[in-house]
Amino acid sequence: MTARSIVPDLQSFEVWFLIGSQHLYGPETLAQVAEQSQQVARALDGAAEVPVTVVWKPVLTDSEGIKRLILEANAAENVVGLVAWMHTFSPAKMWIAGLDALQKPLLHLHTQANVDLPWGEIDFDFMNLNQAAHGDREFGYIETRLGIPRTTVVGHVSDPAVTARVGSWARAAAGRWATQTMRLARFGDNMRFVAVTEGDKTEAELRLGVQVNTWGVNDLAQAVDAATESDVDELVAEYLDLYRVAPELRPGAERHTSLRDGARIELGLRSFLEAGGFSAFTTSFEDLGTLPQLPGLAVQRLMADGYGFGAEGDWKTAVLVRTAAVMGAGLPGGASLMEDYTYHLEPGNELILGAHMLEVSPSLSSETASLEVHPLGIGGKDDPVRLVFTADAGPAIVVALSDQRDRFRLVANVVENVSLPAPMPRLPVGRAVWRPAPDFRTSATAWLMAGAAHHTVMSTQVGLEVFQDFARMSKIELLAITGDTSLDGFERELRVNASYFRLAQGL
Repeated sequence: MTARSIVPDLQSFEVWFLIGSQHLYGPETLAQVAEQSQQVARALDGAAEVPVTVVWKPVLTDSEGIKRLILEANAAENVVGLVAWMHTFSPAKMWIAGLDALQKPLLHLHTQANVDLPWGEIDFDFMNLNQAAHGDREFGYIETRLGIPRTTVVGHVSDPAVTARVGSWARAAAGRWATQTMRLARFGDNMRFVAVTEGDKTEAELRLGVQVNTWGVNDLAQAVDAATESDVDELVAEYLDLYRVAPELRPGAERHTSLRDGARIELGLRSFLEAGGFSAFTTSFEDLGTLPQLPGLAVQRLMADGYGFGAEGDWKTAVLVRTAAVMGAGLPGGASLMEDYTYHLEPGNELILGAHMLEVSPSLSSETASLEVHPLGIGGKDDPVRLVFTADAGPAIVVALSDQRDRFRLVANVVENVSLPAPMPRLPVGRAVWRPAPDFRTSATAWLMAGAAHHTVMSTQVGLEVFQDFARMSKIELLAITGDTSLDGFERELRVNASYFRLAQGL
């Protein structure tokens, strides 16, 4: 068998381009609005930074047409969002019913057809046609009046900064699609006595759309036992082709059975997820049933294929891993479960070593992973097989999702992955080493002040901007730790957010 990615091609998703005007200007002007807006839509659709298909829709000039189109977009499964531009003045009361019914993410593009003003040729016909400068202000008012979450992008579509910003929003919209279509299988429960991995699964389905349910680990074990010897042979051959397989795991060697057990677990886990339509899952080392070893290799490969995963029953992190994988589709790098494990505290050169027991995705690394078997020390099962590698150096972000009782909170830290300062031959796991922004003390202090989780998703594909858009679309809190973060400012933001989100709940 070969690995099967479940990350969608983002080109298969559509973003509808809505243009506002009115009949006041007459058919000639409306024809020009249609022509010029199609040019803008084509520019967005053709921009390399915009990963989705941008679909122009006929000019909207009345309340009924606006509402009808928005309801159509709500019902279209492949439509992940809407871009709106008021080319002329479009009286905003026409948009009330449509915006009130809107269920898809919205981007307000504040642009115009021309870059430069033709100063010597401007007449009032030109002004009537090119008046987004105040048409979009009318639209912005009604968005704010109705409390519509949206991203606003300002500038001409010939500017790469504009198309890049639209592209980031489109990736976030694809992430929103991912949570709303996600089914997550928990094999067993959370690690006993752990607080932060708990959460309100009903609220998660309401806010994010994800369905989180539990299956007994022996349901999975039955699927593992059903794997045929010929399928195991085929998967082992794939391992031998893709990885640097330790000599003791190769066919005929003394530990080859461990590799076959790992392959059998992957076959069973993959078949269970595919049969149930699951795109994310969790396991727990405290609840392994009759599985021969803790799933390590299988989990790593499934994450690389785009599945979300959370260790120790941490379903919220599994949601993040899947969401980040979809948002990063087509970009170099990957998304993985990560955990801050231990620190290098050399003054001025502080670093964080992140890993997990076994389950870090090889998508974070461009090196050929080593496939090895080693004792684990917990779980009470056979020594598990796993892929060993180091994440590539370069920009990354780590993001945690926690349940704050009255809301979900995302905390994101911009980081820089670095090469290993020295070899680590006695730590045979997938790992990453990073330097957090703005510095170690500020980053760690802010993380603790926010009560952020110890499990995170690490993405080397998308940055903070995409997660900010995703949080806005999902109406959940996001706290960012960046190069500009100060502890005084971060504490003020925590206090303001606490008041805002509690008041926003209503009575």
